[in-house]
Amino acid sequence: MEDVKYPIGKYQPQPFSAKQLEQWITDIKYLPNHLENSVLNLDEHQLETPYRSGGWTVKQLVHHVADSHMNAYIRFKLGLTENNPVIKPYDEAAWALLSDTSNLPINVSLTLLFALHSRWVMVLENIQEAEWNRTVFHPEQKKEITLWHLLGMYAWHSLHHTAHITALRQRMNW
Repeated sequence: MEDVKYPIGKYQPQPFSAKQLEQWITDIKYLPNHLENSVLNLDEHQLETPYRSGGWTVKQLVHHVADSHMNAYIRFKLGLTENNPVIKPYDEAAWALLSDTSNLPINVSLTLLFALHSRWVMVLENIQEAEWNRTVFHPEQKKEITLWHLLGMYAWHSLHHTAHITALRQRMNW
């Protein structure tokens, strides 16, 4: 049976390689297109459907990806311009309940993602190999995280949440 919570499996860190770098940047580059295609022609009832029992709705997922990737972009910029900066964790579940997520249509977050990912990919494509070893410090996890690890996590995150929606569509026959 398909794992509904982790339809593509959990994130698996990978060693640095030019091929992996290209793939992960491509995943991030095309996330806005893939996410937009995953919600194409869904009606309001479908957008309010949780992707799994106890999970977020499709609408919350789309807004969550925008929230998460805004934070990711800032984390990369901090990591590139400061020495091991402390990054700000945030309560994803609480953010998913705020009025912007509840009241705004998903096209607002999709539009934001297209613009954000254009800027983010420009930064990613210009990081030098040695800079992938730069770190940020995550205070909740109490550990340093390399930019390389973050890149992999956010590439995975892009595919992970898109798969939540496409798998739901398949299960529901939408």
